[in-house]
Amino acid sequence: MENHWLPPLLLLLCVSTAGSTVLQDFSSLPFEEGYTRLFGDQNLVVQRDGKTVHVSLDKTTGSGFVSSDLYQYGFFSASIKLPGDYTAGVVVAFYMSNGDMFEDNHDEIDFEFLGNIRGREWRMQTNVYGNGSTSRGREERYGLWFDPSEDFHRYSMLWTTTHIVFYVDDVPIREVKRSASMGGDYPTKPMSVYTTIWDGSDWATSGGRYKVNYKLSPYVARFTDLVLHGCAVDPIQLPKPSACEPDPDISGLIISAKQRSAMDAFREKHMTYSYCYDRVRYPSPLPECVVEPEVAGRLNEAGTTKFGRRHRHHGRRQRQHPVDAGDGQSH
Repeated sequence: MENHWLPPLLLLLCVSTAGSTVLQDFSSLPFEEGYTRLFGDQNLVVQRDGKTVHVSLDKTTGSGFVSSDLYQYGFFSASIKLPGDYTAGVVVAFYMSNGDMFEDNHDEIDFEFLGNIRGREWRMQTNVYGNGSTSRGREERYGLWFDPSEDFHRYSMLWTTTHIVFYVDDVPIREVKRSASMGGDYPTKPMSVYTTIWDGSDWATSGGRYKVNYKLSPYVARFTDLVLHGCAVDPIQLPKPSACEPDPDISGLIISAKQRSAMDAFREKHMTYSYCYDRVRYPSPLPECVVEPEVAGRLNEAGTTKFGRRHRHHGRRQRQHPVDAGDGQSH
């Protein structure tokens, strides 16, 4: 993978900008202070430092954990080291959702990491749902400028009343602006923060061609530097409007001109799919899309304008059923 693009990107982000908050200022917390086990029992192990958590997938189950509180807007982050070698069919997710409380009109903000066959890279996906708009997925997919299985890297979600920003190692990679044209598709209801690892063999790698190989399990994803900086909401008060006040630490997180240049550089080099350019799913782009001819041409030339099979997360506040121990295909 080419790495010459990264140093100038980091140089852009090292320049301080008035009106923006340094992301590193948000402190992490021990697992037991902010999270609780979701499913997986023995496949979730809190390390001796109390701040690092290993979640694994084997032939019996995946695993995951969930924030103890619901949050309405905030900044949420985790440093993650993904499994290495053959990881086809494996899905690791770091996301926000309220699907357990609002089954018919849930909100969601997602990072998903999709495993691959040996010698090919992990792929990263982001998505946003609002008010149960699952038929209007807003997925994007990307490659990365590093191997996410070699070391920890930081993945963050900023969620405010006006915009959502996804970050990788403090680099903004995607911004979703709230607009009147989106209507109720913008997430507004309180959500929990989740992390899961699970078997997505039926869709995650080459549309289901390559499966999880349980002979190589367990597949272990490592999480640390867990940040939950937001307005905690009492679920008993729902669905009444939240009393959350604007947080200056959050509202001050604007994308500077230099950060936007870095984001544009990332998207030009590493974005491999965007719903805005998928004419199979959306013959007419969704109203918030700004279609750029050069991007359309690049994605068309790469043959990545079609999304493929749709899916849903596994393991939201409920136990995941054991999976069959298929051998998959190793390359």
